Amino acid sequence: MLLDIENLALQLPGTARPLLADVSLRVGAGEVVGLVGESGSGKSTTAKAVLRILPDGATARGRVVIDGTDVLTMTDARLREHRARTVAMVHQDPRSALNPVRRIGDFLVERLVRTGDTDKRAARARAVELLDTVGLSDPERRVRQHPHELSGGMLQRVVIAGALAAQPDLLLADEATSALDVTTQAEILALLRELGRRRDLGMLFITHDLHLAAAYCDRVYVMYAGRVVEQQEARRLFTDARHPYTRGLLNCSPELGDSRALHPIPGRPPSLADGFTGCPFAARCPHAEPECETWAPEPLPVPGGGSAACRRLPELPAGEPADPVRPSAPALRSTS
Repeated sequence: MLLDIENLALQLPGTARPLLADVSLRVGAGEVVGLVGESGSGKSTTAKAVLRILPDGATARGRVVIDGTDVLTMTDARLREHRARTVAMVHQDPRSALNPVRRIGDFLVERLVRTGDTDKRAARARAVELLDTVGLSDPERRVRQHPHELSGGMLQRVVIAGALAAQPDLLLADEATSALDVTTQAEILALLRELGRRRDLGMLFITHDLHLAAAYCDRVYVMYAGRVVEQQEARRLFTDARHPYTRGLLNCSPELGDSRALHPIPGRPPSLADGFTGCPFAARCPHAEPECETWAPEPLPVPGGGSAACRRLPELPAGEPADPVRPSAPALRSTS
């Protein structure tokens, strides 16, 4: 297994609940694994933990293992090598990764020189080759251009080229296509899939788009309040979601040509100031019972593979949609 996160927990001082709580997930070589959930659920924090980029003051426990080595216990020198060579990250806004006053070629050459033993002349030739690999037309001209001269889709290809410069084993794609139009998004996704297949590259794909995750990923993890609440093979997850939160997300996800009414999940996601002793979704769950507010979440096996962290999982019929409204949902207990 390329990436194996085991019971990762992150705690910030002065917060009522952990930033991450016992997160476990795995990514194999050549596999695309999705990570979905509402904003603030901990998706990006989980990805950044793979690079050991943690919030100031955070304490971590658990393991983040890449190729048999725990990132959380790496020396500074080994961590620098890990960030430069083993794992690369692509963010949602490519302009945030590029210096607006420097040329595209400067961005790529600098990465190549710092992550390899090549000289600048060889690095420039390699930069042109990388731009051609990610499908940019006229790469010789692109290396001489500045970021403002390229479209958003072109810049995302440049950033992907930079991420691939050191030939990493794992790519972290954090909403890497969300800001693009659908045609460009499809091109970028096809490119990433082809590069992954060609290089046996593992990918952790973070997105808010559940339908995109179903179509694009091999497996999907669903996060809520810093926890993984469900994980299944992608197509099975979206045809037979078992956790009430996953079902709630699907109930409020529009589909083209679908005339059904959308039912948002009642209430709000908990903040770090909201404390609870049991299931963090109990306050918004249509199936919650008083016992759920004290039940410590743990993954329970799902028929056909996967798991869901729901106390009532054995009682909930497979494929039953979550109820749109729960009349008497208990309020979150705030400790702030």
